[in-house]
Amino acid sequence: MDFPLSFVSQVFKDGDGSTGVLYLVSSDIGLTNEQIAIIYKRRWKVEEYHKSLKNNASLAKSPTKTPRTQENHFFASLCAYIRLENITKTAHINHFAIKQKIYIEALKIAILEIKKFCAPEFFQSEDSKFGYA
Repeated sequence: MDFPLSFVSQVFKDGDGSTGVLYLVSSDIGLTNEQIAIIYKRRWKVEEYHKSLKNNASLAKSPTKTPRTQENHFFASLCAYIRLENITKTAHINHFAIKQKIYIEALKIAILEIKKFCAPEFFQSEDSKFGYA
């Protein structure tokens, strides 16, 4: 590099007890290590927001073509994100865990609905696996 950089490394422990190292670099050499870490934490929250908006609120899966329907999809995705955020505060689980729980419940309901149209013997062996006996 033809300009000075500040380099910070942080050692941390994961939930499973393993350790990792996070390397942070800044072009502002006037910042302290602590200030660089604070800025990184703030920026990381924005990354988490974008990831959840894309993956959990389906922002990236817009089937829309016109500007008006795209605006509606964007608004609905933001509303879904806000709802997930509210559930997160009360349930104390993250957006991905909430989405997984919703998906599993939807699958259970779908299986029960399918059972209405199938012969009873079709599900007899599978019922015990999934707890639908």
